[in-house]
Amino acid sequence: MLGKAAMPLTRLVEIPGRGRTRVWECPGPPGAETVMLIHGVACTAEMNWAKVFAPLARDFRVVAADLRGHGDGIPVRSRFRLEDCADDIAALAGVLGIDRFTAVGYSLGGMVAQLLYRRHPELVSGLVLCSTGRNVGGSRAEELAALVMPAVAAALRWNPLLYLMGSELFGMAVLGPIDDPATARFARAQLHRTTLATVISASQAVCEFNSSSWIGQVDVPTAVVITDQDRLVAPSRQLELARAIPGALVYHVAADHGACLSAPHLFTRALLEACWSTAPGRDSTLRRPA
Repeated sequence: MLGKAAMPLTRLVEIPGRGRTRVWECPGPPGAETVMLIHGVACTAEMNWAKVFAPLARDFRVVAADLRGHGDGIPVRSRFRLEDCADDIAALAGVLGIDRFTAVGYSLGGMVAQLLYRRHPELVSGLVLCSTGRNVGGSRAEELAALVMPAVAAALRWNPLLYLMGSELFGMAVLGPIDDPATARFARAQLHRTTLATVISASQAVCEFNSSSWIGQVDVPTAVVITDQDRLVAPSRQLELARAIPGALVYHVAADHGACLSAPHLFTRALLEACWSTAPGRDSTLRRPA
């Protein structure tokens, strides 16, 4: 049975001047450092992080929120912007009374985490960047967006009702194969909670993101979790991110882009090690990119 510290609680939190979002929290041990989990495109916080709440909560206070336009996140009023997501999380930290935290981002969330450091460095004590890169130029992610977005945009112009369509087909293509039927059903149900229009706008934001000119300035403990069989964000691109950040540690997961769901045991082990290595005051053996 899980201890009280490992039981995730959820509630809707009002962020003044921004809107309301769903937050998942595990209090962790008394005085525990905070990890702020930031999910990927089309996902919800619950979907992306369900398998890691309890393991992380044994050592950390764990907080995860639905990004704007996703699940129960703040509505997207116009265009989806990664910068807005970073500012939302910074404002949420203020509402929750969190002074410093390790920003843990997955895929799109990894880009949001980078922007959190860039825009709110006083809040970020460490970074854990999973299945992500400095940019996606020339990657499978950009190829997928280039193939899908024009057709979807045209369809939306002809039939505005498609704006309300769920994103399960797009999301499952992004995640890659999920062998467990129960997990696949859970994923499809969660993906249906985010509209296709939001996912297309978010994907455009991902394709425009590029931290190459400033990511080398990161001066907080950083770990990069590389999904070695990733068909969306090439492992070489993830490794380039690690190499660009001074002293970044590298952890490998032998799985595709959806490792958080398709290989939860492998991903959880790597994520725990990465979070431990970036926590303030932790001693760790430096492992530089190969």
